[in-house]
Amino acid sequence: MSYLHLGAEEREEIRCGLARGWSERAIARSLHRSPSTISRELRRLGAGADYCAVRAHDQAQDLKRKPRRARKLAERPYNRLRQDVLRKLRQKYAPQQIASWLRRHYPNEPERWVSHQTIYTFIEILPKGEFKREVLHCLRHEGKAGGGPAGAHRPWVDQLIHDRPAEAEARRLPGHWEGDLLLGKAAGGAAVGVLLERVSRHIHLVKLERHDAYSTYQGFKRKLATVPLHYRQTLTYDQGSEMAEHARLTQHLGIQVYFCDPHSPWQRAGCENINGLLRQYLPKGMDMREVTQTELEWIARQLNDRPRKTLNWATPNEVWRAMLNGKSFEQAVALGT
Repeated sequence: MSYLHLGAEEREEIRCGLARGWSERAIARSLHRSPSTISRELRRLGAGADYCAVRAHDQAQDLKRKPRRARKLAERPYNRLRQDVLRKLRQKYAPQQIASWLRRHYPNEPERWVSHQTIYTFIEILPKGEFKREVLHCLRHEGKAGGGPAGAHRPWVDQLIHDRPAEAEARRLPGHWEGDLLLGKAAGGAAVGVLLERVSRHIHLVKLERHDAYSTYQGFKRKLATVPLHYRQTLTYDQGSEMAEHARLTQHLGIQVYFCDPHSPWQRAGCENINGLLRQYLPKGMDMREVTQTELEWIARQLNDRPRKTLNWATPNEVWRAMLNGKSFEQAVALGT
């Protein structure tokens, strides 16, 4: 029997289980996984309060795609190469400068060489904290060639997912959202704005006449304004230019916007999952100009009334309403029992 790797949503459920104080065996039972799978995951990628679902999935994906490059720096914490790279990052060297420096200083030791792409990979899996924020800040202002993390040539990208409050990661308190656009066949034409509340999995849909920055701002503002102030804390989005007006969302609604790393859809795993469900109603190639807001409200009700395994078989509507009425997450999902 082939082994299925843990997915992004399963890692989020591990994080939630740890936050609730569940044992490894209890988490394994809830996911229908072997306890050894959960034990191995926590041993490799952090246990208890140190376990971060986004970072764990980033590391797992990186090791799967680029095993040799990731492991050269990440698997042996105290090797000399890692220390050289960390020291140069603290001196604000760019990854390409570090790669060049290593070759010049160790011309006869290729085992101490590393490419700038490997260094970008290493930066992405650094633990969340002040040092990582400082490195990413420098990279955004230095620019980069040949690819790498966050923000180059995207001046609207000013806060990364790594800066997001821990409570958003934990999925314990409501008010933290993921956003996306569902596009139709017409380039630059109508689209559907998708907003997913991370704790309850409750979705809101809004029709956009165009998928440009101003239309996205207006549509999301209109939808989020119907949500109580306390329940619009953060919004996580990819680095698409349609979010270039996000500062106006913050100004008018108080919601803070955080951006995912490039090409990292698992950092908005909830939205990615919902988009797949939405395609049952809004198939690819459909002209979104034909969809009305009334129809979108009906689709949202259909999905919000579906029981979800991640909510103990309660529906997003039940959990959302219970939490709006002051219930805790545990009390809200008890509705599914």
